[in-house]
Amino acid sequence: MSNPTHYCAFSLLRRSDAERELALTGDWVVGSEIPSPDVVLGQMGEKSAVDRLVVSARDLGRWDTLLMTFLIDIIDHCRERGIEVDSSGLPEGARGLLTLVYAVPERADARRPAQRSAWLAQVGKAALRAWGDGKVFLAFLGEVMLAFGALFRGRARFRQLDLWLNIQDSGPSALAIVTVISLLVGLILAFVGAVQLALFGAQIYIADLVGLGMLREMGALMTGIIMSGRTGAAFAAQLGTMNVNSEIDALRVMGLAPMEFLVLPRMLALILIMPLLCLYADLMGIVGGGLVTVSFFDVSVVQYLDRTKDAIQLTDFLVGVTKCAVFGVLIAIAGCLRGIQCGRSAAAVGDAATSAVVTSIVYIVVADSVMTLICNQLGI
Repeated sequence: MSNPTHYCAFSLLRRSDAERELALTGDWVVGSEIPSPDVVLGQMGEKSAVDRLVVSARDLGRWDTLLMTFLIDIIDHCRERGIEVDSSGLPEGARGLLTLVYAVPERADARRPAQRSAWLAQVGKAALRAWGDGKVFLAFLGEVMLAFGALFRGRARFRQLDLWLNIQDSGPSALAIVTVISLLVGLILAFVGAVQLALFGAQIYIADLVGLGMLREMGALMTGIIMSGRTGAAFAAQLGTMNVNSEIDALRVMGLAPMEFLVLPRMLALILIMPLLCLYADLMGIVGGGLVTVSFFDVSVVQYLDRTKDAIQLTDFLVGVTKCAVFGVLIAIAGCLRGIQCGRSAAAVGDAATSAVVTSIVYIVVADSVMTLICNQLGI
């Protein structure tokens, strides 16, 4: 049930040319509409006209912090204008609170003026932050390489159960979302290509567009983006929560390297599962493109499959799978890095998960651009 609206008001009475009386009436409690102090000062006229304000509370009802907020604003404004405020007419409790408020005056230099940095200084700070992030990334990458070196020597210490659990979470559990997204991407590619190809009666070449687009680019890219938002954020949240609970510190105390025990299984899981997910996404994208081509254009299923077989090569398949494997490494690095860097609060865990998604997507886009340029230069 909503609180009833309370009535509060004031009136400004003239006692003399230099003195005014501020009479408070009604219930000054939370829920009332508080008058603006500017209204009071505006009714008093010019700065030199009044030098004393007497506050009276003869008709004052109930009051709480709302009244104190109003009185403090009035007193502060009056002091700025050199007007003396007489609060002896207030209730004893209100006078006591005002005494506490103004018992210790604020230091003149307590509040620092807001300073806006020059654009060149902001650019410099951004460059320093980027430099620091780059050093942290390289240090983390070096530790990852040492962990893989220990794995190849057979000295890495982690539980195989953790590896299989991460494979389960990263692979079969992600099939549903990969299926939906890949089908829709195949549908979109087919419709986009059909708009132009239909002008020339070349609808059969929709199979070329969908097949090459999915195998070389869209299958790996969409799988990487899906896994960055799903698995990369999960890695960051898991490791961040362990950092909050001091579990990572406990592993170090027990002589277990967190890079081997926590990061290595997650990275191996994504490296192993991402190429398989890419292959599955390619298949679903081709199926989605076939649904559009066969349903809306004069192309049979046999013609679509035959044209797809002729359009794609083993090289196209290997390019997409290689890209997706690299994306898996980058997603695992971004998620685990942000999780290890996480602070000691619940808000820090959320920030780590958000940062992991953003970082992994940036890594994926940059890596995809670089690998596409390399393939173009090599004629692959």
